Amino acid sequence: MPVQIITDSAADLTVEQAEELGIRIVPLTIRFGDDEYTDVVELSPASFYEKMAASSALPETAAPSPGAFEQAIREAGADGDPVVVINLSGDLSGTFSSAENAARAIGDEIDVRVIDSKAITATLGTKVIAAAEAARDGRGVDEVETLVRDLIPRARIFGALDTLDNLKKGGRLNAAEAVLGSMLSIKPIIDISGGTAEASAKVRTRKKALHWLRDRLYEEPQIDRLAVCSGGAGDLDAFLDLIADRYPREAVDVWTIGPVIGAHAGAGVIGIAWHAAD
Repeated sequence: MPVQIITDSAADLTVEQAEELGIRIVPLTIRFGDDEYTDVVELSPASFYEKMAASSALPETAAPSPGAFEQAIREAGADGDPVVVINLSGDLSGTFSSAENAARAIGDEIDVRVIDSKAITATLGTKVIAAAEAARDGRGVDEVETLVRDLIPRARIFGALDTLDNLKKGGRLNAAEAVLGSMLSIKPIIDISGGTAEASAKVRTRKKALHWLRDRLYEEPQIDRLAVCSGGAGDLDAFLDLIADRYPREAVDVWTIGPVIGAHAGAGVIGIAWHAAD
């Protein structure tokens, strides 16, 4: 029986990637004030960043309902196939809990494994792709689950924020701090490797932030599957050039940060993501 793979839209997979590997995506919801959009279905990354730039309100995200996951699981397992559901970090969203509740409602009707990836965007997406590729190659459900769980502690992801606006709108900075930070060109760098957002550094100027990311990446002697993540970053090409001496463009996956993570990180965020070599 082939293993079926389900994830959520925080994986930032393209429609083409999902279709090619038969991955089902359960979308989160994005709200701008009273306007609500279904991620992927009604809101592309490009349109999201346009709306965020035009809105004075902080966009909000909402986890899918357990019913949405139950429907996806039942469809995936309709022919008796086992199902593996891989979700964004449960420390950042209620999405994992929704999937767990759906699995409990289904009970023993379907062999379903729900995994908290402790990851976001590219580190989630690459786990999902690895699981789908293993399923395509005939690996069993226990093997697929083990593969994903083995990747969890090996994830590394760092993001350089380009704006303090979302931190201010979200109440994580007061107005005075935001103004001072903007005047000093402070660029916070966050580490989400363990599934929660931790402050890693505060540097002045965007150029220094990009060099910090490069230097952190270059500390690693060997990595698996490097992704450079961009949330509408205008200097994406400049960063790819910055690391090209060690990681030429053809060796790098470029990942577009979608609405789920972009709502919190703000426009212009750029990040690096990989899994430590086994």
